[in-house]
Amino acid sequence: HPHISTENASRRYHLQEYIGAMMLNNAARNITSAPTASAWKMAAARYSRGIPRKQNSRTVVGASAPSCEQNLRRSDQMASRLTYGATYGASTILEKRISTLRPAQTASHRRCAAAPLSTAATSAYNQSVDVFPSIVIGAEGTIEPVGSFAEAQAQFLEPDADSVKTLSANLTKANMGVVAHYYMDVELQGVLTAVKEEQSKTAATAAHPRVAIADSLKMGDDAVKMCEDGATAIACLGVDFMSESVKTIMTRNGFGHVPVYRLNANPIGCSLAESAERDSYRAWLETGRGKKALHVVYINTSLETKAVSASIVPTITCTSSNVLSTILTASAQMPDLTIMYGPDTYMGENLVTMLDTILTHEPVDGAEEPWDDARIARDLHPAHNRDSLRRLKDNIDVYPNGNCVVHHMFGSEVVNAVRGNYDDAFVTAHLEVPGEMFEIAMEKSLVGKGVVGSTSNILQFISRKVTEAAEEGGTEKRRLRFILGTEAGMVTSIVKSVRDILEQTGNKNVEAEIVFPVSSEAVMGVGEDDSAGQSADLKVVPGVAGGEGCSTAGGCATCPFMKMNDLDALNDIVEMVIEEETSKLKAYHPPNRLEGKKIGDVSAVDLGSEPILFMRKFMAEKSMPDELVAKISA
Repeated sequence: HPHISTENASRRYHLQEYIGAMMLNNAARNITSAPTASAWKMAAARYSRGIPRKQNSRTVVGASAPSCEQNLRRSDQMASRLTYGATYGASTILEKRISTLRPAQTASHRRCAAAPLSTAATSAYNQSVDVFPSIVIGAEGTIEPVGSFAEAQAQFLEPDADSVKTLSANLTKANMGVVAHYYMDVELQGVLTAVKEEQSKTAATAAHPRVAIADSLKMGDDAVKMCEDGATAIACLGVDFMSESVKTIMTRNGFGHVPVYRLNANPIGCSLAESAERDSYRAWLETGRGKKALHVVYINTSLETKAVSASIVPTITCTSSNVLSTILTASAQMPDLTIMYGPDTYMGENLVTMLDTILTHEPVDGAEEPWDDARIARDLHPAHNRDSLRRLKDNIDVYPNGNCVVHHMFGSEVVNAVRGNYDDAFVTAHLEVPGEMFEIAMEKSLVGKGVVGSTSNILQFISRKVTEAAEEGGTEKRRLRFILGTEAGMVTSIVKSVRDILEQTGNKNVEAEIVFPVSSEAVMGVGEDDSAGQSADLKVVPGVAGGEGCSTAGGCATCPFMKMNDLDALNDIVEMVIEEETSKLKAYHPPNRLEGKKIGDVSAVDLGSEPILFMRKFMAEKSMPDELVAKISA
């Protein structure tokens, strides 16, 4: 975090030391706004008292007291959220939760803060990585976390039964659907997955599940299906552009009257989406004005970005699943087309790398089929060959200054460890990860040992490999290792899929190990020294035990913006819907910056929706829409 000095950033901190340092640094920088100051004070107080977690915005009466370890993990999570400041509503959340807790309920936890600090807490840590944390999924459905980061991810894979029952009942009472992105924290995903299973067992369940965990595009499709099935409200668990997109898709399908609610009244940002809202992005777009150019914009951007882009250069949206087919089809229909890709710099550069790898890859000892014209036409696109791929590669113009703080984490340190210590593993990489990590996955994918693509592609690849191994049978124990080159929140969906496969096949000899390639910059340990009386269970601070972990270099092991969505907040929204607190709920609506505005003589909302509609038509017809081609050729 930028408020921590370089010296302090290279040391391990107990949460108490960390918060103290942050408070001192904030004071030194004259950061005296009331919400921020109160937030830090409450976080420190929360840590020292060991405040237990609440359920449904109320303390659970008669519930067993959380252990010191649980309290410390909760404190880690809160402190990590506070790192992102009061701008994102952390202080409001803390004030709300702490104000409802009685002192008597926290007295029994004072001992958690009593132990003196170990000398290990301030010792320098090794920047190298040899072994990554992982989660091993056993044949009997067992979960074995290896390393503290993995322990944090595994903590909520077996959700609390009361939480599941309460949320499921309240969603039914509110007649409400929930669409959530894969990157939600593990507690929330665990409960939502269990709620979905609970609903499927109920005779009165609606025709379409009222809970869906998906990528950003499918979230909108699932919301529409829920509305068609009678849902009268939708909770969207993601960042702001996702709720905005869900609302737009619902409106285009005749459900604009159904309210969509975010889980936070404050803005939930996204580093990648915001990189496309800068003046530099618009200046880059201007270079394509008047040329035979197509702007392919990542769907993970705001409606405003799409509208402004479409007013400058003909624009179509893409997902990480269809971006390759989008550029292949566009260039096949218009061979001399310049493709401007943005804002994700890594994804754009990785597309160029992918094409270059295909063009330069040479099979080893004849074991692989060469990428000749026949294979390119069969496996990539029927209208392409080596010459057309080379022309496409040369005609891609990538925006140079956009990235996601999560995927930025997979740097050279991680890459070296993957190459040196995990050569036998399958490697998966999202199209957004830095080039070095992507190149490993790309190399592996050419021989069936890896995959590059979207979150859905990664999930499908892991599921397919586990299925193949399980169906092969045999009596020897096998452990398949998968490097997870994307946000750690995906592990919930992966664990569920692997468990289902192993249960259905009945194979008790296959295990799957999901490896988190986390940079040491994102994980600060406190050592094993228990001589001073501290708990040896507290291995990582600040925040990694809560699912966070951001480095001074700017990358995060998990998305801090996504983690602004949590179980308490979802329960609060559902309760407000049940109690018809309409005035309060207005603050949770998606952004509506374009309503009533025009760009030229065109409605800004219509202009922002146009690139999405072009993509929808492309996905349905497998060719660029005539209207888009006409705009490019004009």
